Amino acid sequence: MKIVILLIVLVAIPFLIKALRSLAGAGKYTNINGQAFAEHMQDKNAVVLDVRSPQEVAQGKIKGAQVINIMGADFSQKIKTLDKTKTYLVYCRSGNRSARACSLMAKEGFTNLYNLTGGYGAWLNRKN
Repeated sequence: MKIVILLIVLVAIPFLIKALRSLAGAGKYTNINGQAFAEHMQDKNAVVLDVRSPQEVAQGKIKGAQVINIMGADFSQKIKTLDKTKTYLVYCRSGNRSARACSLMAKEGFTNLYNLTGGYGAWLNRKN
């Protein structure tokens, strides 16, 4: 019986390690409002990243934003090409997809991530 339990534990350990590693990067970003987002844009090391669809981007975007559609099949590949030493200011329409993008980027080793709470709408409605 002890041997069976030991075998189960030995088989389960690699799966547990993988799960813990994937959780380690999750959630390592900061939610900020439109005003704070604008302030962070003044940082020379900041990159504004729009993760909306091409149809949404066609309706307007933050000036100078780099566009990588989170729903695109190549999103993971594209974020791997980005400079991890930069600060990323990430937004979408409402803040949900950009939060997911920040989590995915954190798992890839990005450390300076800011999510625009309320998304592009919050940006348009910010107080200057």
